[in-house]
Amino acid sequence: MQTKMKKFSELTLEQYHRLLKARTAVFVVEQACAYQEVDDIDLTATHFWFENDQEEIIAYARIYSGEQTIHFGRVLVPKKERGKGLAKSLIQQVIEWIQFQFPEKKIHIEAQTYLRYFYTSFGFMVISEEYLEDGIPHIDMEKY
Repeated sequence: MQTKMKKFSELTLEQYHRLLKARTAVFVVEQACAYQEVDDIDLTATHFWFENDQEEIIAYARIYSGEQTIHFGRVLVPKKERGKGLAKSLIQQVIEWIQFQFPEKKIHIEAQTYLRYFYTSFGFMVISEEYLEDGIPHIDMEKY
């Protein structure tokens, strides 16, 4: 497994294609959710992923900055790779990188509600009521 982290301008076209293919497979196809998957956040985000020896994306998240917070999202592990601890490893590394790069900023995420306990295990606290985003229950969470 190789860990990759690149800003948008550093991605090759092939890498960006693989990232979008993985994101679309999980968030649009698997979750049957029609929404604008490709957005302008990609242009300023740091893209963080694991890939196997065949250069397939096996875990992914993007990290981006807000005014007073740092965000990460689009967290995914393809269905065939789940149950191997990849999400836990990914989130640990993402948090470590954010805390090193932006020690003064809190981390804010918009998590699917069913992942509440997964994220609380990393020290995130729920800061909102549940709401629907693209028809899927979400909550806002922060880590200081």
